[in-house]
Amino acid sequence: MKIASNQLSELLKYYQTELIDIYDHEELNAIFELVCEYYLSFSKQNVKTKIHNRINQSELINIYNTCHELKTGKPIQYILDESIFYNLKFKLNHSVLIPRPETEELVDIIIHTIQSEFKNPYRIIDIGTGSGCIPIALKKKLKLAKASGIDISTSAIETSILNASLNQVDVDFYVEDIFNINNFQDYKFDVIVSNPPYVLKSESKLMDERVLNFEPNIALFVEENNPIIFYKKIIDLCLHSLSDKGFLFFELNPLFAEDVMRYADLSSIFKSVEILKDMSGKQRFLKAQKT
Repeated sequence: MKIASNQLSELLKYYQTELIDIYDHEELNAIFELVCEYYLSFSKQNVKTKIHNRINQSELINIYNTCHELKTGKPIQYILDESIFYNLKFKLNHSVLIPRPETEELVDIIIHTIQSEFKNPYRIIDIGTGSGCIPIALKKKLKLAKASGIDISTSAIETSILNASLNQVDVDFYVEDIFNINNFQDYKFDVIVSNPPYVLKSESKLMDERVLNFEPNIALFVEENNPIIFYKKIIDLCLHSLSDKGFLFFELNPLFAEDVMRYADLSSIFKSVEILKDMSGKQRFLKAQKT
């Protein structure tokens, strides 16, 4: 199909025709709005009110080329090198996962807990931080927090440092392998949070190819014989690295939520352990408070 003119409405028709086998109608409209925001600085409302406007040749080429990249299955966030998380803009690349709405729910839970439980400055660490979206969003909302994040990937940490600067927050990021840490020597944390790898490799056949082909496998998958290995290690760390009455938060694979809760209960580290459901009703989060 050729683009009939340089009217925005014709580009929208082009997207709808070329991408209909990959995205549903609602997704297509949302993607087109993101593309217009990125290349034309249009808000969502602008797209609707200026849909019959003509754009220049350079803008048309950019939007046209983006459509062809989308046809390969490449997620729009990686094409534009950015994503919105918790109303903040984050730079992305293939070394970090695209932030998900469920993780925004986790940030909400943490903020509500901290605002209810803590009055003095507090320390937060995000284990497996990726783009840094969790500690950056928390620091943006919780001014008293001393926030930090660790990740095994040097590229991920470079990205998270860039995102902290972009969002004008002071968050410390370090390259660390969680399995080479027995405790955090310098101090204890009041909040430990993690959204670690939790997808079984056998689940990959059920996953969207856009995730499998473009997002970092190291941040997604765990071995079949030990699916909660990251959760166990982080729970063990809480014995010495989580402050008294401090909180542990996880994002979970619903398949193993009960197993993670059981391990936390049996550790005798916590006075309370509970599983919280996400907006879809799935057992998605764990919240535990240390004795």
